Amino acid sequence: MTTVYDFTVEKTNGSEQLLKDFEGKTLLIVNTASKCGLTDQFKELQELYDNYKDQGLEILGFPCGQFNNQEFDNIEETTEFCQVNYGVSFPMFGKIDVNGQNEHPLYTHLKSAKGGLLSSDIKWNFTKFLVDKNGQVVERYAPTTKPSKIEKDIVKQLG
Repeated sequence: MTTVYDFTVEKTNGSEQLLKDFEGKTLLIVNTASKCGLTDQFKELQELYDNYKDQGLEILGFPCGQFNNQEFDNIEETTEFCQVNYGVSFPMFGKIDVNGQNEHPLYTHLKSAKGGLLSSDIKWNFTKFLVDKNGQVVERYAPTTKPSKIEKDIVKQLG
């Protein structure tokens, strides 16, 4: 059975990151955008990370410009924006596509594990996937679902 641990992603410096390195942790995987009306979610994501990282939570941010091109072209601009404006210290990765011909295989897996309302496509920035300690996708949250509203689900997964 495929899990999120079977995938490799690109770090912001271009090197590869095995998601297997996060094995045994609860993951919240989010497609992000720096110039989106929902960008203030970075604040709540960072608060969750600060509150639960020592208990095994990892938040993995994947910048994506597929929705009205609301992400910087340059990944350095993205990481600087997130750190300066929101104090983001959780892992951010290289810019990816979450839908379509060039979608990242991780997102193909996430969407097949937890489809959306009318289709499995990601509809907008800040769609969130909660992954248990075994690498299985347990829940998908809409872009407008604030991170603070899923805290109880995260706590449950942390055990």
